[in-house]
Amino acid sequence: MYNCLKTQIMLRIALIGAGNVAWHLAEALESAGYRITEVFSRRRKNAVALAERLYEAAPLAKPDLSRSAAELVVLSVTDSALPELLPELRLPPQAAVVHTSGTLPMNLLANLNCPHGVFYPLQTFSKAKAVDWQTVPICIEASDQMTLDMLASLASDISTRVYEINSDERKQLHLAAVIACNFANHLWHMASQVLKPIGVSLEILHPLLEETLEKAMQMPPHKAQTGPAVRGDLLVIEQHMALLQTHAPLWAEIYRLMSRSIAESSPHQSASR
Repeated sequence: MYNCLKTQIMLRIALIGAGNVAWHLAEALESAGYRITEVFSRRRKNAVALAERLYEAAPLAKPDLSRSAAELVVLSVTDSALPELLPELRLPPQAAVVHTSGTLPMNLLANLNCPHGVFYPLQTFSKAKAVDWQTVPICIEASDQMTLDMLASLASDISTRVYEINSDERKQLHLAAVIACNFANHLWHMASQVLKPIGVSLEILHPLLEETLEKAMQMPPHKAQTGPAVRGDLLVIEQHMALLQTHAPLWAEIYRLMSRSIAESSPHQSASR
């Protein structure tokens, strides 16, 4: 975890992007005393909507910040959009620039010829749900020590969990996050669809989900694994796959592969339900 000396200097920050990450990050930064000067989005209505939530941010029609007073420009756009955006970007001469991607390398910004880095909040964001920023891990990387210290100070003003993570490490971290969050969430969706024909909501599984997550945070997940794959109960596995065929053949194949992976990951486990 990164340690830094706190500074009293509150940066002026411009945001490029007005999606889920920018929506929450802007609010957290302003709550910490930072000033958001401008917001740009390809969808102007999104920039306007975000700017209206902030103290005095101006929505921009194009990514031209050449006359901005911002000392930091945060690029919070999709991975596919960022390379297309960079040639159009006009930066203030005094500004550093960072992106918030979990996968793109820091050196993607090197051709901007200014101090640059990465400010990656490791969390899932939805506009409708509030985020406790104090618990959000923020992964930082920078082209120089001064910029790294600035990002560390900024991050520690909104979170207690700040980490210096390089681009290669961040790729691995993002992969782990996708598996743990996006894949798990899709499995919950599959479970909710399996329950639909019997008129039961996913709420019935909430205690099970809570207990599973709690155990995952208390012990290595492979040691907490239970179920038919661990027990080698092929009859139950075949019955489940047959049921899933009625929903989607792909889901049956996912079940088969997951069961195989579980069995191979914990061949000697004797956990029971």
